Amino acid sequence: MCGITGWASFHHDARIQAPVIEAMTATLAPRGPDADGVWLGERAAIGHRRLAVIDLAGGAQPMTDRPDAPTLVLSYSGEVYNHHELRAELRGRGHVFRTRSDTEVVLRAYAEWGEAVADHLEGMFAFAVWDERAERLLLVRDRLGVKPLFWAAVDGGLAFASEPKALFRHPEIRPRVDADGLREAYSLLFNTGPTVWSGVREVEPGGLLVLDRGGIRERRYWQLEAGVHEDDRDATVDRIGTLVGRAARGQLEADVPLCSLLSGGIDSTVLTALLADELRLREGPDARIRSYAVDYSDQAEQFTGDILRTGHDTPYATEAGAFIGTDHSTVVLDPRALLDPEHRRAVVAARDSPIGVGDMDTSLYLLFGEIRRHSTVALSGEAADEVFGGYPWFHNPKALAADTFPWLLVTGDEAAMPLNPELDLRIGEFRDDTYRSALAAVPHLDGETPTEHRQREMQHLSLTRWLRQLLHRKDRLSMAQGLEVRVPYCDHRLVQYAFDAPWALKSFDGREKSLLRAAGTGLAPASVLHRPKNHYPATHHPDYNRGLQDMARDALSVEQVRALADETRVKPCLDTPPERLEWGHRLRLERVVDLALWLDHHKPEIAL
Repeated sequence: MCGITGWASFHHDARIQAPVIEAMTATLAPRGPDADGVWLGERAAIGHRRLAVIDLAGGAQPMTDRPDAPTLVLSYSGEVYNHHELRAELRGRGHVFRTRSDTEVVLRAYAEWGEAVADHLEGMFAFAVWDERAERLLLVRDRLGVKPLFWAAVDGGLAFASEPKALFRHPEIRPRVDADGLREAYSLLFNTGPTVWSGVREVEPGGLLVLDRGGIRERRYWQLEAGVHEDDRDATVDRIGTLVGRAARGQLEADVPLCSLLSGGIDSTVLTALLADELRLREGPDARIRSYAVDYSDQAEQFTGDILRTGHDTPYATEAGAFIGTDHSTVVLDPRALLDPEHRRAVVAARDSPIGVGDMDTSLYLLFGEIRRHSTVALSGEAADEVFGGYPWFHNPKALAADTFPWLLVTGDEAAMPLNPELDLRIGEFRDDTYRSALAAVPHLDGETPTEHRQREMQHLSLTRWLRQLLHRKDRLSMAQGLEVRVPYCDHRLVQYAFDAPWALKSFDGREKSLLRAAGTGLAPASVLHRPKNHYPATHHPDYNRGLQDMARDALSVEQVRALADETRVKPCLDTPPERLEWGHRLRLERVVDLALWLDHHKPEIAL
């Protein structure tokens, strides 16, 4: 998976700045615990931290096109799932390979196609290519934005990194936050491009950036389009099954132990079943894939439902594992582990952001740590809700009718806005302006019914915004533990096909994820196929709420936290009996605690 970083500048000689690139690269050590390397040229410095997954001996980076006097230098993160096909095509075009890594395929593909290389790659990736002869830096990010890639301007060029923390080790880039950054963080609109950090931007999903002596140029090489769907229901279900199966099988390759995340929901169960079947075909009928679920020590006794959580996952995950025939484990976490300050600090440091979801972040981080003891790669059902219409807002009349981002009305996040009103950030205006811009970007077909028109907007918003923060969360917390997580439902062919399918097909059985349920028949127990959508679990133990209230009180004792947080909205949550603390109000406390940890870790300059 790995971490990448570096810079290119036409005003300074990078060869005399070895300590800078080494420091930038070192910040990404958790992303790449297996090896590190740097390359220095006159105009560019490139760094890499490696998590070895394919071709453990031959995939060292930064990778160059020739050992002596290189003309191309690559720092690459991710997996290209069609690398075998591309290798054969490139060999036919005269390219000679030294390794069997997908990294070298990307390098040779750039040599063949230049910046059009992005059009040929299938997978999740973020990479940088420095072209010595052309004096050109190319940054590329995968179509759905599974892998992160940040950049910031420096004198005569730009610096880039998998995570902002690496950029802050460059002497020209400081951790600075202004009013725009706070609006980006706390509006919960999940823009692509701007970040909480002043001057730090993301390469957009499906986007690339070119730096040369003519300046910086950005463009999108892929984005969702509105196409005419001509298949009937049966053909659509068959096609969905084919696309999901191909994505799952194509992502099973690894030279290290691999597992599946199995929550007991339809998304992860169908995926795990396909992976298990493919593994048995490759390794024999006795092959068993490892699968993992997470639970809390109090969940069976303390569980209380809400709009996002409809039931206790563990019984369904256990049943699904037995049905499929996996080597299944449940990682059970204690509320005290979720309150451990060291765990909370590690999560905030991994995210580089004050915005998270509290115990759900910490538990995911701890789950990934346990998985990493046995596996280096995990496959996850992320994105199925966005692709197939699984979230409550696709089915909630209030959310469908609202003139705002639908999750703000459903998840309780709108209540979790602890910013001081005296800051006068005008987040309401920012939200309205952003919503109008987001709707203007949605592609439509002529003649759409009002229902189809609105549901296309809901799906586009979910795929291009809501999914963004879920992918960031999974990437940061998994890579902080040195674990690679793959997401087959983010296959761009599947995403585009499902986006084209009319809402009447996506909901033909009167509920969420109709197409996936039909395609998954026989792959999962009936109880799993027909259970309601269930969000990632949260602990319900009053001791956790009580401990969180104590942590929030401590956070509010910090002057800078009080200057940024709205105490009038937070303090009533401190006095609520722990067993009666509602989800949205608890989230306020989580955000105040994380704000204090973020300020202490990054010590950002706040310039309002």
